[in-house]
Amino acid sequence: MRRRVIYICVTACVALAVASFALAQGRGGGGARGGGAGASEASVATPRTADGHPDLSGMWGGGGGGGGNREFEVDAQGNALDIFPSRRCGPTQVKCSEYTNQSYDGEFTARMNANRPLYKPEYWDKLQYLDMNTNKEDPIFACQPLGVPRVGPPARILQTANDVVFLYAAGGASTQPAEYRIIPTDGRPFDKIRSQDVYFYGLSVGHWEGDTLVIKAIAFNDLTWLDKGGLFHSDKMTATERFTREGNALVYDVTVEDPEVLLEPWHMTPRRLRLNASPEAFLPEGLPCKDYDHDNMVTQIRH
Repeated sequence: MRRRVIYICVTACVALAVASFALAQGRGGGGARGGGAGASEASVATPRTADGHPDLSGMWGGGGGGGGNREFEVDAQGNALDIFPSRRCGPTQVKCSEYTNQSYDGEFTARMNANRPLYKPEYWDKLQYLDMNTNKEDPIFACQPLGVPRVGPPARILQTANDVVFLYAAGGASTQPAEYRIIPTDGRPFDKIRSQDVYFYGLSVGHWEGDTLVIKAIAFNDLTWLDKGGLFHSDKMTATERFTREGNALVYDVTVEDPEVLLEPWHMTPRRLRLNASPEAFLPEGLPCKDYDHDNMVTQIRH
């Protein structure tokens, strides 16, 4: 009994320490669940550039895509509870996890957001095929760039009077190299010649709407996905990104339109990033990406 009490106390202390560290580091959700931390960040005066626009420069959050950490409910004893309930594992399943009947299928367990685009009925079979065969079809396994909007918000922003530079951290588990975008913000139209080509990150131009920087991107290729789960798009896709600084927080809001395959525009769940003001903050160098796995795939378990 004594041993059990000690174990419970130690577990509670560790859980409290981890929760405190996550809150201090700005990893506590970043979305609608941000509590008092968001209020304190917004209470700081928003710095502005010489031309009066909010200064978006800085290191923001942890960078990278994916939509944030999986959310948890907490019971009266402080135990984390998944949003979706446990389901029984099959008798022949190997390494079946405790909260889902999937055998360590990262492509399923890492789905953190129920907000997903609605596809036209004629594309449902394709969507299901790509989802079920992610370990062979997901473009990131072929070392292709994540693209917009899957890459998520930039990890670092450099802002001048006429443009912004977005620096992205290396993608998940360093399987993707670091990427960058240089985007004019002076309200110019799209270049007529370049807009006829196609790009992984699109052709982007920006303008200010009040205190919000609005960036519209067109001319995408159809090689990237919007997110996990086979969420493909066509080369008719456009993406509109909105950046709003509120004190030491940055709100990242994206709307995807693709009349070729989607029933309606997809408004992604906004993300709220904290400013990392540490002078020691840096972007790690991305590792070269090389595919070693495709020829060895023998199951549908994804990673």
